[in-house]
Amino acid sequence: MTRVLIVDDEAAILRLVAAVLDRGGFTPVAVSSARAALAEADRAAPDAAVIDLGLPDMDGVELVAALRQRMTGPLIVLTAREATSDKIAALDLGADDYVTKPFEGDELLARLRAALRRAGRAIAADGVLRHGALAIDPARHDLRLGGERVTLTPREFAVMEALIAAGGRLVTHADLLRRVWGPAHVGDSDYLRVVVRALRLKLEADPSAPTLIRNEPGIGYRLGEV
Repeated sequence: MTRVLIVDDEAAILRLVAAVLDRGGFTPVAVSSARAALAEADRAAPDAAVIDLGLPDMDGVELVAALRQRMTGPLIVLTAREATSDKIAALDLGADDYVTKPFEGDELLARLRAALRRAGRAIAADGVLRHGALAIDPARHDLRLGGERVTLTPREFAVMEALIAAGGRLVTHADLLRRVWGPAHVGDSDYLRVVVRALRLKLEADPSAPTLIRNEPGIGYRLGEV
């Protein structure tokens, strides 16, 4: 069974998350400190982790970075923090998604299952990345939607390559800007908005109500189901 590491210093939350995961068919491994989480990751290599950001012995964002060096599976942040900056920092350091406290058990299970599906997707032998009806071939600079080729500018193509590679995971504005425009432009969000607007015109059935390129205000973009 899929083993999921749970890291939270509140005993009640640990019990609740463990019960939710058990109900969802996962094997929960609960620990209450960052030190114990790192030891468990080194010892048994869990398939995924659910991480609280407010830990007594290490900031949860730092723990995300440390676990990402030890684990290839999904890291889901569970947080009561309101600050967008904390969520962005966790995502930039390797988290796959986040759930805000108080949370619904079904939402946590859905996000975990989706992250595990994304982690299990491998690049095909032909080097093409796929997400539903989307297929992108970086070597040939070719993107297709439902088998039909879509002509993109170099920056439009680079943004779509990053989003498809993420497979539905949230990609922050800063990460996209860094990859496509370079480190000097991580604050130039207007550049990204212009490109996303153009992509929606080319790819969305209704650009005014996008379902493919989804925006998480103030944080980033993710791909919806195609």
